[in-house]
Amino acid sequence: MRIVIIGNSVAMVGAVEAIRKYDTSSEIVVISDETYHVYSRPLISYYLGNLVSENKMIYREKDFYRKNKVETIFGIKVVSIDERKKEVYLENGDSISFDKLLIATGGKPIIPPVEGLNKKNVHTFIKMDDAKKLKEAAKPGSKAVIVGGGLIGFKAAEGLHHLGVDVTIVELADRILSTILDTEGASLVSQSLQNDGIKIITGTTVDKIIGDEYVKGVLLKNGQELEADNLIIAIGVVPNVDVVKNTSISINRGILVDNTMKTSVEDVYAAGDVAEGYDMLVESNRVVPIWPNAYMQGEIAGYNMIGINKSFKGIFPMNSIGYKNTNMITAGITNPQQEEFEIISKIDHNRRSYKKFVVKENRLVGFILINDIDRAGLFTGFIKNETDITPFKKYLLNDDFGFIYLPKELRKAKMLDLEVVR
Repeated sequence: MRIVIIGNSVAMVGAVEAIRKYDTSSEIVVISDETYHVYSRPLISYYLGNLVSENKMIYREKDFYRKNKVETIFGIKVVSIDERKKEVYLENGDSISFDKLLIATGGKPIIPPVEGLNKKNVHTFIKMDDAKKLKEAAKPGSKAVIVGGGLIGFKAAEGLHHLGVDVTIVELADRILSTILDTEGASLVSQSLQNDGIKIITGTTVDKIIGDEYVKGVLLKNGQELEADNLIIAIGVVPNVDVVKNTSISINRGILVDNTMKTSVEDVYAAGDVAEGYDMLVESNRVVPIWPNAYMQGEIAGYNMIGINKSFKGIFPMNSIGYKNTNMITAGITNPQQEEFEIISKIDHNRRSYKKFVVKENRLVGFILINDIDRAGLFTGFIKNETDITPFKKYLLNDDFGFIYLPKELRKAKMLDLEVVR
């Protein structure tokens, strides 16, 4: 049997490792338009800021492909799929047949229709080549404008700041990191950036890019003009579904998958940022572009492609990020607008810490932790296991909250879980 995987990131790793646990004979072919050994994409901001070297970014050991008997085709793009003939077609004219196919093409950056995008030193920031080009262009003392204050823009700002670049973030929402933080949380994080001289402009976006051959500045929709030697487009990503657009594979925002990661077409699977899977909190399919989710989805796909029936219970957003001495972990629903959600929160400006728990029907469905993150794994477990938190809900904000506050039976079950993990 030949298993073809399009994409060379974390979902691929999950799939390969699952397959090789039980099947050492099937062919595995991995195709990617990138030329690198599998690397940790969340680290590109640290590479940009000279905090890690390229060698330190590898996600699996150097002999990963050889050890797992994986044939690699790197530096060549897949341009289309014929799901009926079971073939994928490459930009160099070659075709490769498959018995099972995993589409793990990830996401691609959202590019707004702004005048002047063709100028030099306009960048995106989602992969290694992006970081390398930006690192080469951004000199100490130069000015950079980042369009978008979400996760991508936040990390780009961090890397550029470490390079000694004068950074301004322009965010259309009323705060940075608006998809994961509420107003209180974003205010704490913004202060950390601003204390370092990173400027934040909210409630507007770029209307026009100024310059001749190279970027010289930007004109904002509010009329303000900013100087810029580099412009980073960091509005977000969308699932990279290009290879399936002319197929019968069902697409919504991403490629629709069931709980085995199978698409609407037999023998074709999808995983990672390109896949639209079941979110257990909103009880519908959605794209959740986070690293751990991509690995788990790839793993489930890998098992099912070799006939081992495994199902995915569901996903929910989780993020762990930081800036210098400001660390945050968020999960689930963090900023609900509906009345059926109960909010339990506490902010300590002296310690620059913030805790927020979102509860629905006595189940924890989301949280924000800033600079008080020690119990994040426990809270994530409550969400994942749909734990009834009634017996200990009133203690959630306690500084010493932990196993001791749980009912005896739940405490015993949690300790057993930890033993299994060990």
